[in-house]
Amino acid sequence: MIDFTTIEYLKNGTQKQIHAFEILTQNKIVSNLAEFDPVLVGTIPINIDIENSDLDIICHWTNKTDFIEKLHSFFGREIDFTIREAIINESESVIANFKIDDFEMEIFGQNIPTKNQNGYKHMIIEHKILQSKDENFRLKIIKLKQNGYKTEPAFAFLLGLRGDPYSELLDYKI
Repeated sequence: MIDFTTIEYLKNGTQKQIHAFEILTQNKIVSNLAEFDPVLVGTIPINIDIENSDLDIICHWTNKTDFIEKLHSFFGREIDFTIREAIINESESVIANFKIDDFEMEIFGQNIPTKNQNGYKHMIIEHKILQSKDENFRLKIIKLKQNGYKTEPAFAFLLGLRGDPYSELLDYKI
Protein backbone atom coordinates (compact mmCIF):
# COMPACT_ATOMS: atom_id res chain seq x y z
CA MET A 1 0.00 0.00 0.00
CA ILE A 2 1.22 3.49 -0.84
CA ASP A 3 2.26 5.64 2.11
CA PHE A 4 0.01 8.65 1.49
CA THR A 5 1.36 10.50 4.55
CA THR A 6 4.33 11.69 2.47
CA ILE A 7 4.35 13.00 -1.11
CA GLU A 8 7.36 10.91 -2.18
CA TYR A 9 5.17 8.44 -4.12
CA LEU A 10 4.20 11.24 -6.52
CA LYS A 11 7.75 11.28 -7.97
CA ASN A 12 7.11 7.92 -9.68
CA GLY A 13 3.52 8.55 -10.72
CA THR A 14 1.61 9.98 -13.64
CA GLN A 15 2.70 13.19 -15.37
CA LYS A 16 0.20 15.14 -13.26
CA GLN A 17 1.43 13.50 -10.04
CA ILE A 18 5.05 14.30 -10.91
CA HIS A 19 4.06 17.90 -11.70
CA ALA A 20 2.14 18.11 -8.39
CA PHE A 21 5.23 16.86 -6.54
CA GLU A 22 7.33 19.57 -8.22
CA ILE A 23 4.85 22.34 -7.37
CA LEU A 24 4.44 21.19 -3.76
CA THR A 25 8.20 20.87 -3.30
CA GLN A 26 9.39 24.00 -5.13
CA ASN A 27 6.85 26.16 -3.30
CA LYS A 28 7.60 24.51 0.08
CA ILE A 29 3.90 23.91 0.62
CA VAL A 30 4.21 20.66 2.54
CA SER A 31 7.33 21.72 4.44
CA ASN A 32 5.71 25.04 5.47
CA LEU A 33 2.76 23.09 6.85
CA ALA A 34 4.86 20.35 8.50
CA GLU A 35 3.81 21.20 12.07
CA PHE A 36 0.17 20.57 11.04
CA ASP A 37 0.78 16.98 9.81
CA PRO A 38 -0.24 17.78 6.20
CA VAL A 39 -1.50 15.03 3.90
CA LEU A 40 -2.31 15.40 0.20
CA VAL A 41 -5.74 13.84 -0.38
CA GLY A 42 -8.32 13.76 -3.15
CA THR A 43 -8.21 12.54 -6.71
CA ILE A 44 -4.64 13.27 -7.82
CA PRO A 45 -2.98 10.87 -5.35
CA ILE A 46 -5.18 7.97 -6.50
CA ASN A 47 -5.12 8.80 -10.23
CA ILE A 48 -8.79 9.63 -10.79
CA ASP A 49 -8.24 13.33 -11.35
CA ILE A 50 -9.72 15.30 -14.20
CA GLU A 51 -8.38 18.37 -15.98
CA ASN A 52 -9.41 20.92 -13.31
CA SER A 53 -8.73 18.78 -10.21
CA ASP A 54 -7.11 20.73 -7.40
CA LEU A 55 -4.49 19.81 -4.85
CA ASP A 56 -6.22 19.20 -1.51
CA ILE A 57 -4.06 19.19 1.59
CA ILE A 58 -5.59 18.36 4.94
CA CYS A 59 -4.02 19.55 8.19
CA HIS A 60 -4.43 19.06 11.92
CA TRP A 61 -4.35 22.17 14.06
CA THR A 62 -4.62 22.43 17.81
CA ASN A 63 -4.69 26.25 17.84
CA LYS A 64 -7.02 27.58 15.13
CA THR A 65 -5.78 31.19 15.41
CA ASP A 66 -2.16 30.07 14.98
CA PHE A 67 -3.13 27.94 11.95
CA ILE A 68 -4.97 30.85 10.31
CA GLU A 69 -2.06 33.23 10.96
CA LYS A 70 0.41 30.79 9.42
CA LEU A 71 -1.80 30.24 6.35
CA HIS A 72 -1.88 34.02 5.83
CA SER A 73 1.88 34.23 6.37
CA PHE A 74 2.78 31.34 4.03
CA PHE A 75 0.19 31.76 1.27
CA GLY A 76 -1.52 35.15 1.67
CA ARG A 77 0.33 36.60 -1.32
CA GLU A 78 -0.62 33.77 -3.69
CA ILE A 79 -3.07 34.35 -6.55
CA ASP A 80 -6.76 34.41 -5.52
CA PHE A 81 -5.96 33.68 -1.84
CA THR A 82 -9.09 33.32 0.31
CA ILE A 83 -9.61 31.86 3.74
CA ARG A 84 -12.82 30.99 5.54
CA GLU A 85 -14.10 29.14 8.55
CA ALA A 86 -16.95 26.64 8.53
CA ILE A 87 -18.48 23.85 10.57
CA ILE A 88 -18.03 20.60 8.64
CA ASN A 89 -19.14 17.27 10.08
CA GLU A 90 -19.76 19.10 13.36
CA SER A 91 -16.11 20.23 13.52
CA GLU A 92 -14.61 23.69 13.27
CA SER A 93 -12.80 23.86 9.95
CA VAL A 94 -10.51 26.35 8.22
CA ILE A 95 -10.29 26.34 4.43
CA ALA A 96 -7.74 28.34 2.43
CA ASN A 97 -7.79 28.45 -1.36
CA PHE A 98 -5.28 29.90 -3.81
CA LYS A 99 -3.52 29.22 -7.10
CA ILE A 100 0.09 28.31 -7.74
CA ASP A 101 1.16 27.86 -11.36
CA ASP A 102 -1.56 25.78 -13.02
CA PHE A 103 -2.91 24.21 -9.81
CA GLU A 104 -5.73 25.37 -7.59
CA MET A 105 -4.83 24.61 -3.99
CA GLU A 106 -7.05 23.93 -1.01
CA ILE A 107 -5.63 23.73 2.49
CA PHE A 108 -8.20 22.27 4.87
CA GLY A 109 -7.61 22.15 8.60
CA GLN A 110 -9.50 20.72 11.56
CA ASN A 111 -8.64 19.94 15.16
CA ILE A 112 -8.73 16.25 14.19
CA PRO A 113 -5.61 14.19 13.38
CA THR A 114 -5.27 14.03 9.60
CA LYS A 115 -5.62 10.24 9.40
CA ASN A 116 -8.94 10.55 11.25
CA GLN A 117 -10.37 13.18 8.91
CA ASN A 118 -12.96 12.09 6.36
CA GLY A 119 -10.91 13.38 3.42
CA TYR A 120 -8.14 10.91 4.27
CA LYS A 121 -10.51 8.05 5.11
CA HIS A 122 -12.43 8.50 1.85
CA MET A 123 -9.23 8.52 -0.21
CA ILE A 124 -7.93 5.33 1.45
CA ILE A 125 -11.22 3.51 0.90
CA GLU A 126 -11.42 4.73 -2.71
CA HIS A 127 -7.82 3.60 -3.30
CA LYS A 128 -8.64 0.11 -1.95
CA ILE A 129 -11.76 -0.07 -4.11
CA LEU A 130 -9.75 0.95 -7.19
CA GLN A 131 -7.16 -1.74 -6.41
CA SER A 132 -9.93 -4.34 -6.14
CA LYS A 133 -11.51 -3.34 -9.48
CA ASP A 134 -10.27 -3.23 -13.05
CA GLU A 135 -9.04 -0.28 -15.11
CA ASN A 136 -12.50 0.07 -16.66
CA PHE A 137 -13.94 0.95 -13.23
CA ARG A 138 -11.33 3.71 -12.76
CA LEU A 139 -12.13 5.11 -16.21
CA LYS A 140 -15.88 5.08 -15.40
CA ILE A 141 -15.18 7.09 -12.23
CA ILE A 142 -13.23 9.64 -14.28
CA LYS A 143 -16.03 9.83 -16.87
CA LEU A 144 -18.64 10.46 -14.16
CA LYS A 145 -16.42 13.18 -12.69
CA GLN A 146 -16.06 14.79 -16.13
CA ASN A 147 -19.86 14.78 -16.30
CA GLY A 148 -20.15 16.72 -13.04
CA TYR A 149 -20.21 14.06 -10.33
CA LYS A 150 -18.22 14.66 -7.16
CA THR A 151 -15.87 11.79 -6.30
CA GLU A 152 -17.81 10.07 -3.49
CA PRO A 153 -21.16 10.18 -5.34
CA ALA A 154 -19.41 8.70 -8.42
CA PHE A 155 -18.12 5.77 -6.36
CA ALA A 156 -21.50 5.33 -4.67
CA PHE A 157 -23.27 5.31 -8.05
CA LEU A 158 -20.98 2.66 -9.57
CA LEU A 159 -21.04 0.56 -6.41
CA GLY A 160 -24.84 0.79 -6.11
CA LEU A 161 -24.72 2.38 -2.65
CA ARG A 162 -27.91 3.96 -1.32
CA GLY A 163 -28.18 6.95 1.01
CA ASP A 164 -25.56 9.58 1.71
CA PRO A 165 -22.53 8.64 -0.44
CA TYR A 166 -20.06 10.21 2.00
CA SER A 167 -21.18 8.14 4.99
CA GLU A 168 -21.94 5.02 2.92
CA LEU A 169 -18.37 4.98 1.57
CA LEU A 170 -16.95 5.13 5.10
CA ASP A 171 -18.92 1.95 5.89
CA TYR A 172 -18.16 0.17 2.59
CA LYS A 173 -16.58 -3.25 2.95
CA ILE A 174 -14.36 -4.47 0.12
